[in-house]
Amino acid sequence: IFNLQALEHVNARLLELYPDDEERFDIVLMTNNHAQVGVRLINSINHYGLTIERFCMTGGKSPIGYLTAYLTNLYLSADSEKVQEAIEAGIASATMFTANKDVAYSDTQLRVAFDGDAVLFSDESEQIVKEQGLDRFFEHEQLNENKPLAQGPLKGFLEDLGKLQKKFYAKNERLNCPIRTFLVTARSAASSGARVLKTLRSWGLEIDEALFLAGAPKGPVLVKIRPHIFFDDQMFHIEGAQKLGTIAAHVPYGIAQKYHKSA
Repeated sequence: IFNLQALEHVNARLLELYPDDEERFDIVLMTNNHAQVGVRLINSINHYGLTIERFCMTGGKSPIGYLTAYLTNLYLSADSEKVQEAIEAGIASATMFTANKDVAYSDTQLRVAFDGDAVLFSDESEQIVKEQGLDRFFEHEQLNENKPLAQGPLKGFLEDLGKLQKKFYAKNERLNCPIRTFLVTARSAASSGARVLKTLRSWGLEIDEALFLAGAPKGPVLVKIRPHIFFDDQMFHIEGAQKLGTIAAHVPYGIAQKYHKSA
């Protein structure tokens, strides 16, 4: 359900530019299947021409305990309970949902889209929206415009992508960088966007494109972006993205989960 060709293209470009550097994408297949299933998995991977060298087969036990040992920067699974377990262990994680229609994705540029609050940033501002309403939220964001937001569960993953991007920039490959990042947020640029951009700047992080939708649906914008994966903390946005052909990943973090469970 995830386009590994784009990852492998990034790795090939990095190997070409930095033949002695091993800082590249490393994909680990984690499953609670028994080791006897390994041969079938290996045959499937070879059939599709994928480069996955590392396996973790736990024979019925949860693989979450091994994530730290594998130095995992991002854990993706269709099992929401395991994803929640990983998030609680402090590991960037999301539940994958396939798109409802086929869309052509780039094989030569990895495109990753993030929601802001409760994904890249903490849910501090979302708490105010849910509990005190939009007017209080706008007031709060303007008062705290110069105070960076706390980090959210996927801030570290954006940081990792940024480190790889800078390797291309150092070789004058900024215009041909095979990684592109997007911020797709329901925030309004005029009333609450400055704090987001200033927070990223304070972290020393860049985002290639920032789209402030002021509450408009995210699905149509994602169709134009065609990201290989879109991360959001609210299932409403995940479902909207799915319907229009975007592979979306739910980040079970923050106050939105409380409201989702009670709905």
